[in-house]
Amino acid sequence: MLPSARPGNRSSRSRRGPLPRRAVTRAAIALAALLTALVAAGCGLGAGPAPTAVNLTVTRNFGATVVRSFSAPQVMGQETVMSLLMRNASVSTHYGGGFVQSINGLSGGQEGGEPVDWFYYVNGVEASKGAADTNVNPGDHIWWDRHDWSQTDRIPAVVGSFPEPFLNGIGGKRLPLRVECAVVAGYACRTVTERLRALGAPAAIAALGGGGGESQTLRVAVAPWAQINGDSELQGIERGPSSSGVFARFSTNGSTLTLLDQNGRTAATLGAGAGLIAATSTGENAPVWVITGTDAQGVEAAARAFDSATLHNRFAVAVSAAGVTSLPVPSP
Repeated sequence: MLPSARPGNRSSRSRRGPLPRRAVTRAAIALAALLTALVAAGCGLGAGPAPTAVNLTVTRNFGATVVRSFSAPQVMGQETVMSLLMRNASVSTHYGGGFVQSINGLSGGQEGGEPVDWFYYVNGVEASKGAADTNVNPGDHIWWDRHDWSQTDRIPAVVGSFPEPFLNGIGGKRLPLRVECAVVAGYACRTVTERLRALGAPAAIAALGGGGGESQTLRVAVAPWAQINGDSELQGIERGPSSSGVFARFSTNGSTLTLLDQNGRTAATLGAGAGLIAATSTGENAPVWVITGTDAQGVEAAARAFDSATLHNRFAVAVSAAGVTSLPVPSP
């Protein structure tokens, strides 16, 4: 977003009120005008080649409802996330054109007394820059979602763009990938690794805790929660969505998994055999995915669900004998 240093489409407003208009610079206004003119003229922002194999998805309520979906959106020349959206949907903006206010007539603001706004993810990762400053790279999956941010205004990573970010990485750069397992020869580890490799993502394998701490390596932790809850990148999950962006929380000993709705309220508590597939990150580190559960059976259930059909347009999922549950759990 142009008027603020904060990432994504979020403004730097708090719940107390909107971003002060003095934060809108002349440069932001000028760039917004240029962007509008270029989109209207049918050309991209730059003279570079148009990105290929791009996907554009627009949803609401944490992916629960699809507003628009383009497996081959119109592209023309070098695109930014903002220009791509404006070329393929009806968009209104605020704050000098750097903040998406509405898409196809669906606006941010208040809903049910809670704040809602548009947020975007590139290859399942919350962008570190505003949409008008983020270039679209070949193969990128751009996902806009309008949702309640009363519990957290930062969800650093989501699973619903799978097999991204494992194929095309982040910012046009493919990252090293390592699957870290409690039981390297076990069913869950083999299943996750084989599925990634079958998709064309060359995954290395390491024993849990046996890999290095490279901040720009994509990690997939496959183990019961009791064995990975000491991982500094994952500890936020126990503290809830405000720390991790994941609307679920394990008990201290990992034996139960509490599922939360968008208001942070308990929607269900699962015991033996429950699994979780989620992603999170800290700071500027690459995302860490977890294929985890309350026990070994829960981890195996999560591994079986590790595929595009199950994860599509979901922020995270819980798995139990009752089936797959999207997280946050939809409110009644």
